Amino acid sequence: SIFGRFSDEQDATENLSRRFVGSTLDSRTFRDEVETEDDKSYQVSMNYTNNINEEGHILTADFQYSYDTENVTTTINDNRIFPDNSLLARENVLETEKQNEYLIQADYVLPIGDSQFEAGYRGNFEQSVNTFQLDTLNQENGQFEVNEELSNQFTYDENVNALYSQYGNKFGKFSFLMGLRLENTQLKGQVESEFDLTALEESLGGDVDLNFNKNYLGLFPTVNLIFELSEKENITLGYNRRINRPRGFFINPFPSRSSRTNIFQGNPDLDPAFANAFDLGYLKRWEELTLTSSVYYQKETNSFEVVQEETGELTSDGIRIIRSIPINLSTNERIGAELGILYNPAKWLRLNGSFNYFQFVSDGMFNGVDFGTTNNSWFGRFSSKVTLPGKIDWQTNANYRGPRQTAQSESKGIFSLDLAFAKDVLGDKGTLSFNVSDLLNSRKRQSLTQTPFFTSDSEFQWRERQLTLSFVYRINQKKGKNGNQRQNGGEDEGEY
Repeated sequence: SIFGRFSDEQDATENLSRRFVGSTLDSRTFRDEVETEDDKSYQVSMNYTNNINEEGHILTADFQYSYDTENVTTTINDNRIFPDNSLLARENVLETEKQNEYLIQADYVLPIGDSQFEAGYRGNFEQSVNTFQLDTLNQENGQFEVNEELSNQFTYDENVNALYSQYGNKFGKFSFLMGLRLENTQLKGQVESEFDLTALEESLGGDVDLNFNKNYLGLFPTVNLIFELSEKENITLGYNRRINRPRGFFINPFPSRSSRTNIFQGNPDLDPAFANAFDLGYLKRWEELTLTSSVYYQKETNSFEVVQEETGELTSDGIRIIRSIPINLSTNERIGAELGILYNPAKWLRLNGSFNYFQFVSDGMFNGVDFGTTNNSWFGRFSSKVTLPGKIDWQTNANYRGPRQTAQSESKGIFSLDLAFAKDVLGDKGTLSFNVSDLLNSRKRQSLTQTPFFTSDSEFQWRERQLTLSFVYRINQKKGKNGNQRQNGGEDEGEY
């Protein structure tokens, strides 16, 4: 199959800052950004299936190649509007990101009586190249000049090779599935820049290598035990070990340009985090209703935490610059309970909801500061699917994430509501879709950060409400078998 996506976007951002000396207003600044973005995405996938016999003896192979490119041009103007009107800075930013990704996977399934053995290989090879050029206006001669220190090219490779197998069997009312994955992760970074590392190394308390090559080899077991109380009721017990790899923008060491006073800077010394998770679950089915519940415990080591600190630097008008940077902050533990309900009273109606309540305990020190904290929070999800007259599918997704507190900040709850309508056309070979993302325009992160040196009250919204109309035509492909297309063009609608 072949998939392509092309898009053009323009965003405008405004930022008003007030500086106080005591309780007296000292100055006000206004910053505006106009960003133009051109995105292109391509994806090619091939699949092979060999049904060796009718007993479920199967060999499959998959190959997928994806290419994404983003070209972003940003114009930034900083002006002081009190006590006088003056230009503080003007910048042009040219940024290009190119990403190549290869996926190779093979799976083998062998039934043995009532049991089943599976084995496979999965390789994921991803390279992203970020080119960043910053041009700053020289107010003396009126010419833009390239900032050689911050202009850069950052190449990041993430290569993951995994061999895995699992075996399952059933003895009366008891069944089990046990698996083991041997995985090697290689993370490589290369920087071309005149960037001064002094401030970053002082913050992290040691040398920072911008050109790194890290390898991690680990075993990741999985155990699932099921006991059937009846045909429609069972109890489950599970365990698994996981790896959480840092994303590219968490590692990129170059500071963002999204604000004069608050910058995000990646940490090339960041290592993957590892977690052990246990859960005990209960499931009960009725004719139209399914109830699921579970209690769980997870402990993660080398966990990521984004901390905020003063850089010791000032803007041209004397405002302190605050940096947010991700670090490996020792350990965190999470214990909680989840309840889920699926209600399917008719073919045209399907309702699904879940509620999760948990306690989060974090433990770690950074630069002599204790970042340990204990916090309770919760989140809930609701979705519905309704088939309207004319075979139009209407889907609603609502999510709420409760307030959360860390050692430095308090975040308010976030609610979001998405709608989607879809209809198959052209003999089910095509699908016409209309989507509304964040209908109420409420998917915003609002947080208050307090330290002994500064207080920061912020609101962040990745994207405002979006309306999308799309058409998909399938050639020799059944609906739903789209090769795991990344409908957002491969972009990270990230947290920072």
